[in-house]
Amino acid sequence: MEEKKNKVIFTTDDSEQTEFYVLEQTKLNGYTYLLVTDADEEDEERNAYILKDLSLDSDESALYDIVEDENELELIAEIFEELLEDIGIET
Repeated sequence: MEEKKNKVIFTTDDSEQTEFYVLEQTKLNGYTYLLVTDADEEDEERNAYILKDLSLDSDESALYDIVEDENELELIAEIFEELLEDIGIET
């Protein structure tokens, strides 16, 4: 499967900017989730993060936070594994 990556830049609360590459996106229960990585290379093992859009109002900028709840993380990781059949996600 050929990956088409979109690069996004997030600004932290202390105004630091971090680049992520979006691997996949999904919606569940009205929330948007992103599977992102901080590496552009095709390394077999790279760090990936699942981010949840906490801004429910479409008029404001997106507000993403890293998913830390174990149950939510496992559920969303399973969805991303199904969407991206050739990857495995360790939580």
